[in-house]
Amino acid sequence: MNILALDASTEHCSAAVWRDGAVFERSARAGQTHSEMLIAMADAVMAEAGITLSRVSGIAFGAGPGSFTGLRVACAVAQGLAFPAEIPLAGIGTLQAMAAGCGADAVVCCLDARMGEVYHAAYRRGSGQDNDAHAEVSAPRVCAPAAVPELPAGRWTACGSGFAAYGDALRQRYGDQLETVLDGLVPQARDIARLAAPVFAAGRGISADAAAPLYIRDRVALKTSER
Repeated sequence: MNILALDASTEHCSAAVWRDGAVFERSARAGQTHSEMLIAMADAVMAEAGITLSRVSGIAFGAGPGSFTGLRVACAVAQGLAFPAEIPLAGIGTLQAMAAGCGADAVVCCLDARMGEVYHAAYRRGSGQDNDAHAEVSAPRVCAPAAVPELPAGRWTACGSGFAAYGDALRQRYGDQLETVLDGLVPQARDIARLAAPVFAAGRGISADAAAPLYIRDRVALKTSER
């Protein structure tokens, strides 16, 4: 099974091919050039993996939460590639991908959502589950750093740009429950591809016209009065 994965949910951009467990990837800081970089990266990883689009079993994309523009870009590129060959798609949560990528058993993820808020979720790997399977402890949401949900007892690994932007408030909220803080970790296509593998293996991919980003928040800027 060959899976192409794409992510543009943050200032970084990445593409990966999962080929029967082997992963080929590209990742770089994109700034405002996600659309140009993502297609080139997809071509590069498919070439490195030795496949063409006609041999792709499924295309996964970082569905969100994250940058509104970036989420739209990743979804649109995935749809554009999938439509002609009727390749199934899978939208994978960006915070879940971060949890899988950090390698810890208990993970709290926060991405900087701007406007004084963070995108937050928490995951815990259960006994007997494989390395990529994290159960959702706290569902993805947008909230102020001082109002993030409480975590179950225990030590947690924290990751994401929210801890770089609002570290003091988040540390005050969680205290000594935070064992490690990885504030430079971003969602990566390689982890999205690994999480999508069982989705496609089970035949749970969706059609291109059914794919959509997961925005969570319905606005992108503060009003003048709020600023």
